[in-house]
Amino acid sequence: MRFFLYLSYKGTAYNGWQIQKNAPSVQEALQNCISMLTKEKTEITGAGRTDTGVHASYYVAHFDTNIQINPENFCYHLNCMLPKDIAVRDIVRVADDAHARFDAVSREYKYYITRSKNPFLTETSLEYTAPLNIETMHEGASIIKNYTDFTSFCKLHSDNKTNICHIYDSFWEQNGDVLIYTIRADRFLRNMVRAIVGTLFDIGKGKKDLDSLQKIIASKSRQMAGTSAPAKGLFLTDITYKEKIKTTI
Repeated sequence: MRFFLYLSYKGTAYNGWQIQKNAPSVQEALQNCISMLTKEKTEITGAGRTDTGVHASYYVAHFDTNIQINPENFCYHLNCMLPKDIAVRDIVRVADDAHARFDAVSREYKYYITRSKNPFLTETSLEYTAPLNIETMHEGASIIKNYTDFTSFCKLHSDNKTNICHIYDSFWEQNGDVLIYTIRADRFLRNMVRAIVGTLFDIGKGKKDLDSLQKIIASKSRQMAGTSAPAKGLFLTDITYKEKIKTTI
């Protein structure tokens, strides 16, 4: 039987989602706890990678098991075993061929910049109190939707079959003292969102202009784009699936 697991995690203490040698990962923590509950070696497949220090307020993974599961009890006991920075929200039985990664049709990320010193956001946002031209940053975010080749914002030497992505949403908004960038696409390249945020951040600070943004994208050169924004401000916030996948929590 295959199950979808819905969870969230604070990525500060982890070297990303994926299991790595000699480094803590979210996937490893989940697999160890689920294996103890099912009393069988259980492998978990996630909806995608998140880099070191990146968070997820919404994440989906799947696993197979031979045991009968009571979702409410399973979630309760799993949360009791997991570290405090990983929380399971629900578990749902799905079709045996449902896939947490390959059946996803879009993903959404948000990046948070706090405009004032806030001790409660230290590990989950970038603090920047100097002036920013937010209107120009928003214009730059809108320009990005006109392009599909994001080689300029891809981590160098990444093993991608294609750097083509279709952007559905890209915008900035202000919520009190917090500036939030939202981007939704059919797929993302490694380090892509942080590279885009870093470039738009440079535009807001006046280091780059909107004409240079278009030149950066056209150049297909990572060296032309801005420095990647720190991982701590980035959250995976939503994943949508094909209609055959029940994802209602």
